[in-house]
Amino acid sequence: MTSAGRRHGPSGRPAGPRTTQQRPESRRVRPVLDGARLTAYDVLEGVSARAAYANLLLPQLLRERSADLRPRDAAFATQLAYGTLRATGTLDAILTGLVSRPLAELDPKLLDLLRLGAYQIIDLRVPAHAAVDTTVALARAIVGTGASGLVNAVLRKVAAGGTREEWVAALDVTGDDRLALLTDHPLWIVAAWRDALGADGPGAEAELEAALLADDEAPEVHLVARSVDRASLIAASDGLPGPWSPYAVRLEGGDPGLLDDVRSGAAGVQDEGSQLAALALVRAPLEGPDAAWLDMCAGPGGKSALLAAVRPDGVRLTAADRSEHRVGLVASALRDAEDVEVLVADGRSGPWEPGSFDRVLLDAPCTGLGALRRRPEVRWRRTADDVPQLAELQGELLTAALAAVRPGGVVAYVTCSPHTAETVDVVAAAAARDDVEVLPVAPLFPGVPDAARGDAWQLWPHRHGTDAMFVALLRRV
Repeated sequence: MTSAGRRHGPSGRPAGPRTTQQRPESRRVRPVLDGARLTAYDVLEGVSARAAYANLLLPQLLRERSADLRPRDAAFATQLAYGTLRATGTLDAILTGLVSRPLAELDPKLLDLLRLGAYQIIDLRVPAHAAVDTTVALARAIVGTGASGLVNAVLRKVAAGGTREEWVAALDVTGDDRLALLTDHPLWIVAAWRDALGADGPGAEAELEAALLADDEAPEVHLVARSVDRASLIAASDGLPGPWSPYAVRLEGGDPGLLDDVRSGAAGVQDEGSQLAALALVRAPLEGPDAAWLDMCAGPGGKSALLAAVRPDGVRLTAADRSEHRVGLVASALRDAEDVEVLVADGRSGPWEPGSFDRVLLDAPCTGLGALRRRPEVRWRRTADDVPQLAELQGELLTAALAAVRPGGVVAYVTCSPHTAETVDVVAAAAARDDVEVLPVAPLFPGVPDAARGDAWQLWPHRHGTDAMFVALLRRV
């Protein structure tokens, strides 16, 4: 990725390779590229061309370009990048009727530019002339003068069509197809959330729409107080106490990475729902001794770090993950914890003996549909075809987790997805065994409303302000 110093920023300094090249004798001034829009485009291009993750790439670019991007420019770049990625399906539905050939046949860079410009017009209500002119300037610098003419023509048609609501009305779709376009979700995810919410009956449609819209909102930053008192963390961060977890602090703004407690590891950035998932394991009633805990799929280490901080004296914690890179992150998160073991191991064939642990946390790999607020491109990167394979893996891991826990011990099965195939179906298959008992989760958190999903637990962005975490507790009997 080219650094910001080689491109135009708000200061107007020459941007090098992305400016329009003129003949030496020309006295025309080269166009100044808008720094915020250029940064947003670079995120889109990274996601589409290299399968990058926006939540990792964007902070890197903002750090590299901090000298040229003022705070409000950085905020606008974030809004543009995340918003355009989130709205990709709706934007493509609009653009399809305005381009003479299939979108898949366009230069991917050109398609990213069209999406970026269209998003500004239909969702941000940026004046059409500003959205068109700045996107045309980017197109001229990135893909050439000929392509910039196409961008100009198409975006003017987008502007003539009006707002998102007017465009969706013009597309003449109804039912879930309309809801998908209005809320920026693929149709299969709309169906999955409808099923998970049990959206049938009075008010069901309104709640489904509220849930999907909440899934589009930028999430608050949540902190977890590990080895620091929560009141001290609240004072240092100017945050507010989380309503559900006794360790949670919610921030209304600011950079948590600047806090001393976060830099030292005494606190961390962790969604309050993830905190509750780890605490469910801690609070589950146990029969017999309580001396050995396992985090089976521990990377990147947030839940392991919380478990290490809240475990009773004398409890040994083992944290495993099959990815060496993720194990490195776990080791960093647990760097100051005592009596912990960090392993590179596949949970399905770990080196531990059967029945070695009293409590096991299985935060299983999943589609991530519960955290789409944080990774906007995932909703278009995942497909319904991914679910069966993941569900099979989840079942295998849960079988292994139940083997790793002793009779009388407890397994917490956790996914950051509400999809029925990844949640209640996986638990039901395990619960069909004679030696497994499902424990109700809701009584462990009497202050958290509207989370019970049978005996399991389902958090929601629109109900709880958290990621859509699923938690089930299973005991060997």
